[in-house]
Amino acid sequence: MIKPVYVYGSSVLRRVAEDITPDYPNLNQLYEDMFETMYQSDGIGLAAPQIGLSIRVFVIDASPLADEHPDMKDFKKIFINAKITERIGNPILFNEGCLSIPNIREDVERPETVTIEYLDENFAPHIEKFEGLAARIIQHEYDHLDGILFTDRVSPIRRQLLKSKLNAIAKGKFSASYRVKLV
Repeated sequence: MIKPVYVYGSSVLRRVAEDITPDYPNLNQLYEDMFETMYQSDGIGLAAPQIGLSIRVFVIDASPLADEHPDMKDFKKIFINAKITERIGNPILFNEGCLSIPNIREDVERPETVTIEYLDENFAPHIEKFEGLAARIIQHEYDHLDGILFTDRVSPIRRQLLKSKLNAIAKGKFSASYRVKLV
């Protein structure tokens, strides 16, 4: 089921999400709903807070980027109770957008490599290192679990320049091609 995406100004996007256990209700349906919502919104990642759930779950499918980034061809994963344990490498500047902040894109610096501990959809533990675009996508989605938005990571001057656009989103003065929710 396609869920509405909570947008800038929604309090759930600013909360630190909680870990879940395997007995969390309807997990398989949740994963399906998250992927379906992400695909319908033309996203490559979606965190549970973006659909109103303050839990530590995010999904990624970067295969739409495979034409320009062949290493993203099979990068489809579910991350549960993720913890980034290491961020290394030179900060790389890259233009990011977010389904929860429609129509705004900004350059954001992030380290080029991350190590992350997480559980997969079967609650099997993993410790993996990712670099490049995969590391960037993971860091973006992971930030949602800690109540951080990509606009928090732009320079103070850029953040000030974005203020009126962000306030407009919080007031519902924007258009999006997918279902959204203001709270």
